[in-house]
Parts: sequence; C-alpha cells; structure tokens
Amino acid sequence: MKDWTQKRKILITCPKGIPPWLAREVRALGFPVLAEGEAAVETEGTLADTMPLNLRLRTGHRVLYLVAAFPAENPAGLYRGLRDIPWEEILHESGEHAYLCVTSTVDTPSINDARFVNLKAKDAIVDRMQEKCGLRPDSGSDRDRAVVHVFWRGSRVALYLDTSGEPLSRRGYRKIPLAAPMQETLAAAVILATGWNGRRCFVNPMCGSGTLAIEAALFALGKAPGLLRSNYGFIHLRGFDPAAWRVVRAAAHKTEKETAARIIATDIDPKAVAAARQNALTAGVEGRIEFSVCPFTETPVPERSGVVVLNPPYGERTGEVPSLISLYREIGDFFKKRCGGHRGYIFTGNAALVKQVGLRTKRRIPFYNGEIECRLLEYELYEGSRRDEKEHGGAKVQALSEVVKVFAE
Repeated sequence: MKDWTQKRKILITCPKGIPPWLAREVRALGFPVLAEGEAAVETEGTLADTMPLNLRLRTGHRVLYLVAAFPAENPAGLYRGLRDIPWEEILHESGEHAYLCVTSTVDTPSINDARFVNLKAKDAIVDRMQEKCGLRPDSGSDRDRAVVHVFWRGSRVALYLDTSGEPLSRRGYRKIPLAAPMQETLAAAVILATGWNGRRCFVNPMCGSGTLAIEAALFALGKAPGLLRSNYGFIHLRGFDPAAWRVVRAAAHKTEKETAARIIATDIDPKAVAAARQNALTAGVEGRIEFSVCPFTETPVPERSGVVVLNPPYGERTGEVPSLISLYREIGDFFKKRCGGHRGYIFTGNAALVKQVGLRTKRRIPFYNGEIECRLLEYELYEGSRRDEKEHGGAKVQALSEVVKVFAE
C-alpha cells in the first residue's frame, strides 16, 4: 500500500468475553477505543501502527485495517465494489509476496455460503490486478502472506487488510500441545482478569502444556508475545518497510525487564510437565518457571501473597461430570489448607461442579472457551483472621493500577 501513514479504523478481533481486557491493552498502548463489540474492539491508526499492535497485544486475535466500505445488495454489487479498489497499489502481482487469501464474515439475506463470497471477492481482486498489471497473484486458503477480510452485513460491506495473517493466538511456542489446551489469548486474558501485577507469585497447578504459566512469564518479563513470530500479513503488502519493522521490534525488546516473581507450574502427568517445559524453552521463559511433577494438592505454594489459578476439566464429554465431583471438592480443600493469604481462581465451564468447591466466590468473570460459556471464579483465601475489607480492597486497586502500568511501559 502506497501510504502507510493514513489513519483509518482498525478492528481487533478476539474471543467472546475478552473485549474488556483487550480494550485495556489497546488504551495502555496509546490507542483510543472507539467501540467494544461482543468479540472485537475498534480503534484507529495507520497501517504502520498495526505493526506494534500485532507485536504487543496479548489478548487480540486479528488486527484488521479498514480499506474501504461500500453498499452491496448482491454478489454482483460486491464484485463491483471490490473491483473499484486500486489493488495494484496494495498487493504484489509477482515475486515471493504475490499470494492472496480471502476470508469473510457474512450475514446478508442473499448469501448462505461464505465460501462463495471468498471466491467472488478473490475474482474481483485478481481481475483488477490482471487488468492493471498484466499479472495476477496466486490465491488459496493459506494465511501465510497477504490476507483480505470481507465483512458483509445486510447491504453494507467493510473491507479490511488482515495485517496479522495467522491469528495472534498462534504465538509459535506451543510445539507440544496436549488434549484441550487453553488458547494463548484466553490464558493472557485470564491472567489480566486476576489483576496479577507480575511481581508476586503465580501458582498454576494442573498446568497441562503450560500455557497459563508461559503467558504469566511473558507478562511478568514484559516480553511482547509477537516477538516469537517472524511472519505477519502486513509484511506481504506493498510499501512494507523492513527497516521500520526492525525499529518496532527493537522498541518492543526495550520493554523487557527482570522480575523476581516466582511462577510455579505443576502437573501429575510427567508427559504434561515435559511438554510444558519444552514449550517454555521455545518461548524463552523456561528459566522463569519452576516446574515439578506432583498431584495438584502437593503443589508448593509460597507463604507470601500471590495468585493461584487452576483450569480443571469441567466435563465436556457425556458421563464425565460424576467423576469430577471429588476433584472440585479437593480443590476447595487445597485452597483452604494450602493457599491462605492468596487469591484463588478456578476457570471452568460447569457451574454445577463449582458448588462442590465449598467456598464463597467473590467474583464470577464471564469468558468463552470456544463456544462453551465459562467463568473465572475468584476466591479470597484469608490466612488467620479475616483481614480488614477496606485494606484488602485498597490493595486490589493498587494491583490493578500496576497491571496497567506494566502495559504502558
């Protein structure tokens, strides 16, 4: 694209339930929040601004830069609107970057198959390129180069450049996933929702492949999660400046810092701990996480205050729930006996099982794991006599302000 300095609307998508935390990140990075949707946050900036957004956002999935908006009542109107856009100034017609992927979100009466929209949009783009350049880029479903996203609702089309390419949740460190792993962006949002400041201890029993612990380490160290990736959609657009990209990456490296926070991750399965350790090594944070193999009830919990986060199974499959009742009771006992002075959290998609914990929840924060409606449940785990509520509330506000400060640095 010829002009990377033109300010336009930018739509950042995310899973449902995450927009409040994504909006906080966007503001901390110095961008305005124009709107919050069910699964997206709208801001504004230049195409060049999408580089730090892709690099530093922890809870966003795709950074979409608005190219044009136009009316379309039917596929012919979509084709005409797309054909009028100067794609020869945006995309490469030859060379290693000459590849196009079209994705779409469609909610219009004249269409019942988004794949047809993708094909129609692709035809309009490459036909324009053929007419203006004499060549046309290859196209397909791979998102490893230029990606165009069509958002068509009713009679209105908004056309975006997907500057992320592959979703930002694919950090690149989870080389050894296990069954039903928590997505990286969801894990980051859960950590933000706890108000953890990255300085006190973070304890993650039942760590599985280590996603929560690794995201906590990246956060505590101020490491931009996007530094683990080398490829983004914006790299394959006309006008991309490699020197400017190097400057953005160098600036992200400068936010990194030392931390004394203890991050503890355990699992009863040796294979899970081995996988988590390897994933942490790939992420460059293995030295910051204390891994061990043990039942969750034997997880070492430091005496000073911090947060303890568990993501236990919650019976997605038929017949699993009865066998999990005792597990949730044991979690309640673990909180009461081993975690005094900390804040305990359970991420689950089963409200019935939560009743077995036997503790009163202070907060129930809604999230979604895919299409499953979940809750992050907070428990205040007092040590000795109950602390003065006013004093504890003040500490919570201070912790929240420290989180915002970390993102702003």
